[in-house]
Amino acid sequence: MSAARYDAIIVGGGHNGLVAAAYLARAGLRVLVLERREVLGGCAVTEEIWPGYRVSTAAYLVSLLQPRIIEELELERFGYRVDPKDPSFFSAYPDGRYLFFWQDERRTLEEIAKFSRRDAERFPAYEAHIERLARLLEPLLLVTPPAFPPSRAGDWIEYLKLVARFRGVDRRDVVALVKLFTQSAADFLEEWFESEQLKVTLATDAVIGANGGPHSPGTAYILLHHVMGGVGGKRGLWGFVRGGIGAIAEALAASARSRGAQIRTASPVEKILVKDGAVEGVVLEGGEEIRARIVASSLDPHQTFLRRIEPAALPAEFVEAIRRFRTEGTSAKINLALAGLPEFRAFPTCPGPHHRATMHICPSIDYVEQAWDDAKYGRPSRRPMLELTIPTMYDSSLAPPGRHIMGIFLQYAPYTLRDGSWDELREPFADQVLSLMEEYIPNIRSIVLERQVLTPLDLERRFGITGGNIFHGEMSLDQMFLLRPVAGWASYRTPIRGLYLCGSGAHPGGGIIGAPGYNAAREILKDLKRRV
Repeated sequence: MSAARYDAIIVGGGHNGLVAAAYLARAGLRVLVLERREVLGGCAVTEEIWPGYRVSTAAYLVSLLQPRIIEELELERFGYRVDPKDPSFFSAYPDGRYLFFWQDERRTLEEIAKFSRRDAERFPAYEAHIERLARLLEPLLLVTPPAFPPSRAGDWIEYLKLVARFRGVDRRDVVALVKLFTQSAADFLEEWFESEQLKVTLATDAVIGANGGPHSPGTAYILLHHVMGGVGGKRGLWGFVRGGIGAIAEALAASARSRGAQIRTASPVEKILVKDGAVEGVVLEGGEEIRARIVASSLDPHQTFLRRIEPAALPAEFVEAIRRFRTEGTSAKINLALAGLPEFRAFPTCPGPHHRATMHICPSIDYVEQAWDDAKYGRPSRRPMLELTIPTMYDSSLAPPGRHIMGIFLQYAPYTLRDGSWDELREPFADQVLSLMEEYIPNIRSIVLERQVLTPLDLERRFGITGGNIFHGEMSLDQMFLLRPVAGWASYRTPIRGLYLCGSGAHPGGGIIGAPGYNAAREILKDLKRRV
């Protein structure tokens, strides 16, 4: 059974796939998006998992989505709204003290001074330093990495253009950038601050989604990656999307459809068709064939190249390199329906400003490192790092009147376990997490009405991400920029003519950023123009 022919098929209706579809449709191509699930968004999805509760089941905050994409695709016209967090952070400590980060810098400095006056004095210089480094790297998010290793004169020209971007940059900033890519977050922060409470609050951004602890080399870059964005023009600020994180996908889909793109859900792609080294289209589960001269996959590299393409259609060395691309995750998500609000020992005001923040349970750098020590040997962390958010403090429509939703994002829960299986350990692990929370929030068990536990195995099963890795692959130095997903193929193109990678497994990596979809669409349009 064959269907009509399209100019381009997008495999996967996650946010990057939808970005690519919208830009290709905007350029006049006949575009079809095929999504496996009944709902669009991939990991950035809102689901009614209990009656009346609309939960951002996986991703839950936004900051990195590129302003150019928001503007050019007119996302606000299609309903995209963000409520910036204020306060941004609340960290509670076992001794009863606490730390707030506010949008108002003066108030934040007053909070930091409770722990160290020296750190409060240094914090503005730290933020200015991060701002400079982020401004140097941010333009690279929307750049296609040059060929590596370079083999043609044109490749060297691209390298010269890349180097030219850093002309005039202060030597100290260049040194700082090099260190940042190789340093651990703990070492990076140690150079700035003395307060353990401040250092661990900042270090949380360095280990989110990472296979490593704060002392692992390369985590300093992950910290920077998480502040290369903002909300309302404020650097590093994150926010809640009105209507849940799935509203991003809804706005992107509406934008794409307004340009003529067609979108089908419940349409899992079983196979990408290849003939004589060129893509021909796809086959859906059930046998339907759909033809197109371009196919762009927003699935992760393992799902794309190892599961949907015949191995003989790809060079053996490419297949082996993709097999070596590391994709196991160590993050888990627990979603709760609450009858009321959590009452912290350290700050019992209820409701209080802390309920509008990301609330941390991770009292020290060593605490987080010990949590990683468990995971690297195949054990769920006995005392994991927890980030708690309550989106209903900003958007009460997400839950029934008087009820709330809490998201718990935690490190670490390794995909591969030394003993047992996640199907056996899922609920005991969630009980352990609640026991830890109870040390800080005595009323937590009494207000939990429902819970959903998503281990890395569940993330893989539900969202189709190999190993449950929320970034489609580790964001370590050897899997970034020129080397993402593998050396020689970082330009969104693949060894198969007409087949492109447009998901987070391509540069610049994970997060709700949209850049892989944007960059891939640009390269597709360049290639089509060359053929004319």
